[in-house]
Amino acid sequence: MRITHATPLVLGSGSPRRREMMATIGVPFVVRVANVDETMGPGEAPDAYLDRVTRTKLDAVRATEALDGAAGILVADTIVVLPHGVVLGKPAHDDEARATIERLGGLTHEVSTRFVLAEVDDGASIAHAETVTTRVTFRPLARGEARAYAATGEGRDKAGGYAVQGRAAAFIQRIEGSYTGVVGLPMCELVVAMRGLGWW
Repeated sequence: MRITHATPLVLGSGSPRRREMMATIGVPFVVRVANVDETMGPGEAPDAYLDRVTRTKLDAVRATEALDGAAGILVADTIVVLPHGVVLGKPAHDDEARATIERLGGLTHEVSTRFVLAEVDDGASIAHAETVTTRVTFRPLARGEARAYAATGEGRDKAGGYAVQGRAAAFIQRIEGSYTGVVGLPMCELVVAMRGLGWW
């Protein structure tokens, strides 16, 4: 089914960044927030975590009401991974945000966003799933910069504790890969996938 205003895509995300990006490219969509436990399991590998969380989000969206007439569902999740494999979550408070930014200073880390496209029906298989990984290099940070950034609150609800599209842009020396993937949804790969499915 093609995505139209009469048959929109269901975006299973409460992220304002994802909503903004979808609106920017003109895809008709409605939002159904998928509230799921995003806690990483002990010893869980990043790829396994992303696969599990996006599938859980898909199930949660399918369990919501008022999906009749939708063309399909889109869910996504983003993680930030340090060079030695440690996954950085969303900081719970400013001290944690400061410590997170300090760990990123002077390093190249990876940001992986997995997105899943699926039909609305419970029994339907996943139509497309893809993980896009981008390498992001932070410059060395001056004393006090991480604390000042954390105090703005900008990174409080974001994986890795920063917003690439916000004030943290001043920390970023180089990006290798998808900029929008770092924001939270790799738009190029998403559009290619939707067109490949005949949805858009």
